[in-house]
Amino acid sequence: MEGGALALPHFRSRVGVGSPILLSADPGAARRSSGASGRSRVSRVNPGAYPRSAGRGRTWKRDSPEAPPRRSGITRVPNRSPEMPTERAGRTKVSNVNLEVSHHRAVAAVRLLRIEKGKAFVDLLNEKGNSSGENEMSYVERTLGFSIRCLDNRDIRLVTVIVAGTVRWKRYLDYLIMSLCSEVKVFREMEPLLLQILRIGFFEILKLNVPAYAAVDENVRLAKVALRPGAGNLVNAILRKLLLLKEANSLPLPKIEGDDRAQARALSIIYSHPVWMVRRWIRFLGKEEALKLMKWNNSDPHFSIRVNTANGYTRADLIDRLESLQVHYEKSTMDEFVRIQEGMQNYLSLFHVQTVLQAGLLKEGMCAVQDESAGKFPCLSDSGTSHLSLVVSVVDPQPGETIIDCCAAPGGKTLFMAARLSGQGKIWALDINKGRLRILMEAAKLHNLDAMISDIHADLRLYAKETTATFDKVLLDAPCSGLGVLSKRADLRWNRQFEDLEELMCLQDELLDSASMLVKPGGILVYSTCSIDPEENKHRITAFVQRHPDFVLQSVHGYVPAEFVTDEGFYSSSPTKHSIDGAFAARLVRSVL
Repeated sequence: MEGGALALPHFRSRVGVGSPILLSADPGAARRSSGASGRSRVSRVNPGAYPRSAGRGRTWKRDSPEAPPRRSGITRVPNRSPEMPTERAGRTKVSNVNLEVSHHRAVAAVRLLRIEKGKAFVDLLNEKGNSSGENEMSYVERTLGFSIRCLDNRDIRLVTVIVAGTVRWKRYLDYLIMSLCSEVKVFREMEPLLLQILRIGFFEILKLNVPAYAAVDENVRLAKVALRPGAGNLVNAILRKLLLLKEANSLPLPKIEGDDRAQARALSIIYSHPVWMVRRWIRFLGKEEALKLMKWNNSDPHFSIRVNTANGYTRADLIDRLESLQVHYEKSTMDEFVRIQEGMQNYLSLFHVQTVLQAGLLKEGMCAVQDESAGKFPCLSDSGTSHLSLVVSVVDPQPGETIIDCCAAPGGKTLFMAARLSGQGKIWALDINKGRLRILMEAAKLHNLDAMISDIHADLRLYAKETTATFDKVLLDAPCSGLGVLSKRADLRWNRQFEDLEELMCLQDELLDSASMLVKPGGILVYSTCSIDPEENKHRITAFVQRHPDFVLQSVHGYVPAEFVTDEGFYSSSPTKHSIDGAFAARLVRSVL
């Protein structure tokens, strides 16, 4: 199950996790916004549409930063009256496009709502005209109560930038928003949509350097039209106060002082990470390295694409297409890869990847979005994304071998290994998710590799007990915390809890024990994660070898560049040392006797 950060829900039931939750406005509660003569009718957001619990079944609570001293000057948010006219009850669709608001900001606000309440992913909007794009517009209309026009490429780029950045900097932004409210209670009781609009405004002003008039006027207008005039007035007051503080270089931030816990709380706000992550990294890495890691996680993400040589393409062919699309790139040291550069500031590498998608390069089978280390970009998983190629190098697939990829979907590693077999050998792709396996096989057909790949829909733990089959090489890219890919996974830092690590480690041990049963005598078992946490990595291998003395650790030296080889012989990439995503892999040999 490629990109283990997403895999855990497939191995356990979770309350509130499933298809995206529609944050719908009550169609029977539409009314004309007061003071907005001539504007389209706007439905009030139904508070009941937001679930009280999500994920682990706990009551949802905003990840509030440390409460600052009270400040005067901003009045509390007016409460919305529960009495709403029902004169338009029964009408479920608003057909008129609202031309008053900034459409990319409206889409960004709704997507942020879905991420926080409905557990949607921070992904790219797909190309215009397909079902995903239509669903996105439907979410907007259902939530805000009015329609917007279709987004062009520039709008999609802006939504991508705003959503990823706002989620990434959420804790920092929330601290500042709360600091500029008259009371902490105002922030804690703020309507979800109003909070998203404020976050967008703060992010635009502080991180994107959007002109003040645009950031203020457009977000004020959105709050007035989507909510009510009073909400717009509050947004106006808070954003203008922010501008004054920014100009005076006097933004309120916590001081890094006190004991270790207090310092970690302050750093978690300044660098916008959960406190438990900050404390854990300081413990394992030291304060200096922890700060470097958080800065990396907040930096512009980079992506790579791998040319599909099995279809007869060369890297030169891919570069020609990228140049024709005006996509910024640089050649990788690995012959099959090209790195996508941001080209400009502010997460635009995401936009360049989107350009590759829209141009159909993946659907043509020319390339796959695939990094050179071990994490993945899950929002593109249905388009051929995979784990890092260095993990495949640790497996070292050779022509004629039989290989099983135990958590394979959506298949990037599987495809890459198949391409390495040069038409000789066989790969079995096993996964618990039938839909993701279907995507894998569709990608295999596009890459002309379907004859070499067979899929197995099963839970690895059950399959290993029931089958008598064994393989030359077994790859277990295990479900993990994903702590090595936080620069690409803007939302993951907020979706992971400290308690998840213990559950994940138990699952990793179970899957390792099962995978080991599939290895032939003298065969190879490779365990990998996209985590940098030692307890998910080398500690799991140490415990495994103690349970299975018939397996011996083999150094990855000679399979990957020396800079990635640890003293123990593991593969390990570090964002702060290697400027790529963090990942881990171990190579184990089963004894012949």
